[in-house]
Amino acid sequence: MIKDTVFKLFDTPADLEAKLADKVAKQLQDAVDTRGKASLVVSGGSTPLKLFELLSHKLVDWSDVYVTLADERWVNSDEKDSNERLVRQHLLQNRAASAKFRGLKNMFATPEAGCDMTSESLANFPRPFDVVILGMGTDGHTCSWFPCSAELDNALTTKALCVAVNPTTAAHARISLSKDAILNSRQIYLHLVGESKLTVYHQALENDDVTQMPIRAVLAQRKTPVDVFYSA
Repeated sequence: MIKDTVFKLFDTPADLEAKLADKVAKQLQDAVDTRGKASLVVSGGSTPLKLFELLSHKLVDWSDVYVTLADERWVNSDEKDSNERLVRQHLLQNRAASAKFRGLKNMFATPEAGCDMTSESLANFPRPFDVVILGMGTDGHTCSWFPCSAELDNALTTKALCVAVNPTTAAHARISLSKDAILNSRQIYLHLVGESKLTVYHQALENDDVTQMPIRAVLAQRKTPVDVFYSA
């Protein structure tokens, strides 16, 4: 059984997003003040969009902040399923428009062919990452680490920065940061909204089998602090 996860409950998603935006902004600015630059890894999908918008207005030295994604669908950045498109439209606006963004998708036809180029493009990112914001699917996946997928073991064990993923339970080939890359960070936030996500989260705490619920690879480790921010 997984223990000692920091769980924070909020009355509404708006309360959650406001508090998380404040905390992330402070940690990024503290990193800039300490080492001259900061790094932020964010999840895709619709859940973090309001958080992105709030964060984009925060007083941070954004020109010294590097931003990338935890995972990406291997589609062009102008397509509706692109996580990069959402980040550009909702986070890299207002004060945050000057942040240094690096997407995961590149010119290669497949993520297998493009992994090395993506890793090279992230080579100048401040490491460890200062803040990583993750989501979780109702099947217990995070990033694009899907349960029982052919690439899951590699994603959880490789020392490479990126891995290619070809899920059978979701659309599009993908590229994802590896577990090693995600855990090479100062702070991880798991951002959960909705009662169904709470049910899945409690299921994830029941044992350590990462093949059935890959989110356990994040929740069970003790290398990097993980705070769970939840609202119904």
